[in-house]
Amino acid sequence: MTDFMETSVPVPCTNSQIPVDLFVSKKHPGLPSGELGFVDSSGNPVYKVTRQSLTSSSNKRVLLDAAGNPRFALCRNDKGCWQGYKGGDAGEKDLVFRVKRTKSKLTRTELEIFLVGENSADSTCDFKVKGFPYQRSCTIYIGNDIVAQTSLMYKLNQLFPKRGKFRLTIFPGSVDHALVAALIVIFLD
Repeated sequence: MTDFMETSVPVPCTNSQIPVDLFVSKKHPGLPSGELGFVDSSGNPVYKVTRQSLTSSSNKRVLLDAAGNPRFALCRNDKGCWQGYKGGDAGEKDLVFRVKRTKSKLTRTELEIFLVGENSADSTCDFKVKGFPYQRSCTIYIGNDIVAQTSLMYKLNQLFPKRGKFRLTIFPGSVDHALVAALIVIFLD
């Protein structure tokens, strides 16, 4: 059994016209128990998420690429909002995005994502995530355009699909795949 991040092909942000499928699970070979992993259709690791508890009320997760380099540090504050930082450190100068949960019912969750940059004073969200965490089903939007979707892995003659592994489809465009993976991690929390 090889280490989870030992052999892999990174998925770059491209303007390809072909959607990219990643498979998300906590049970990939070589992945420590309880950590979320993203693999491509060939089973090669693309991303993994490590969990670091800072205090009892604050959690930090780090999204690592296939080579083990930190792409985003994801930090949840006391109010349940998230912030995403470039790299593995949560420094204010490296803040990339903020996430606000706008709807959180038992079955439905909606998030608004605000990118930090030159128009950080703008109060309109850049991305929206809508879906059902229990069913591992969500859609990420920019305006009315779908950026990515998740879905359970249905099989013939299977009445109830297993929730342990699901598909993430990232549609063609110029969105960083690591950002999409980070938003999925936040959505599932």
